[in-house]
Amino acid sequence: MALDEAGAYVVLEDDPNTLAELALGEAAPQVVLVALEAAIEDSLARFDSVLHDPAVAVIFDEAELAARREGWEAKRWARHLAAKLNGHADVLPPGGETDHTRPEPGLPTTPAQIHADAAIEPHLEEAQSLAFELPRGGLELVQEETGSDQSFDPESWKPAAVPQHDRALNDGFGEDFSAEVPVPSGPPPLPVDAGNAAIKSSGLSLELESMHSSAAGPVVRGAVLLFAGIGGPDAVRKLLADLPPDLSRPVLLQLRLDGGRYDNLVKQMGRVSALPVLLAKAGESAAAAHVYVLPNDVAVNVEDGVVSFGEGALQPENLIASLPPADSAVLLLSGSDPALVDAAVALAAKGALLAGQSPQGCYDPAASKALAAQGGLVASPGELATHLASRWPD
Repeated sequence: MALDEAGAYVVLEDDPNTLAELALGEAAPQVVLVALEAAIEDSLARFDSVLHDPAVAVIFDEAELAARREGWEAKRWARHLAAKLNGHADVLPPGGETDHTRPEPGLPTTPAQIHADAAIEPHLEEAQSLAFELPRGGLELVQEETGSDQSFDPESWKPAAVPQHDRALNDGFGEDFSAEVPVPSGPPPLPVDAGNAAIKSSGLSLELESMHSSAAGPVVRGAVLLFAGIGGPDAVRKLLADLPPDLSRPVLLQLRLDGGRYDNLVKQMGRVSALPVLLAKAGESAAAAHVYVLPNDVAVNVEDGVVSFGEGALQPENLIASLPPADSAVLLLSGSDPALVDAAVALAAKGALLAGQSPQGCYDPAASKALAAQGGLVASPGELATHLASRWPD
């Protein structure tokens, strides 16, 4: 139904496990919509000739998420799908397309007028169905004589009793610290950052050995940042397919996904990339000639130009600012957050490579247009890969 609403003409609909290898190419599609699930992942490799064709746009969706969409979520996904198929960024619901850049004489249209024909009953029914699932807490439920444990009497409610501690207090603490603490003799131990160094003992001398290394190889200064969102998977796929296997910098990819299924994204990008594609994990360091997909719950730390992953939330603007400019690059692909443009431009002013995806063929070019307005470079994903390879030829 979403494809029909978007005005698409479906030339083929089939199961990749049973579809003949040449059938997809013979259908000559302009866009391929893939509903990802574990059962079809191995079969997708048979259709690489079509899925890797620059003239064919590929849209990946999660089959599990698609099956659960209904109501508002289904309408929202249909609008985003229509934007991808038709090459525009208009994903607002009806009434949100009013152009306020050219005001007309008279009073502006009120929200009530915009939604005059909108029915409120479906929203009320949805709210009623969800009301009993909302979290409750903060008050103790008082049981009435009827035996019901879901009633509340505000007159008889009292806060829960504060637990009492039998231990005596001494100067505000629960233990007596008046006893003298023994002082160790000799010099204090040498402080060591357990995450960054190990101690080797040789006679009476101590030697610090750097632990900034990875099983994938030695780490290097700087990194390539790839940002993307709506329409981004296809652009990222084309860019990674053209990167050389010996790129001398790690590639960090942040692609905003509604379902957060980054493990599937790693598998799909690994099929086309000459560089190994990994999921960034806390406690590891980024190595050259590797692609790291960044989940939202993994922090990226930069110390002396070396990139490592830790516990915490991903903060893209801080990450951009912390990279060594001469050794780094920032690429803004389709669907990138326009709020990152200023931080990226500031890094480029210090010597970093900065470029965006060309608005032509870009589903969501807001960041690219903002970059171009400041004089930044925009190009196709394949051309961006060429720029990266020439930036660090060895």
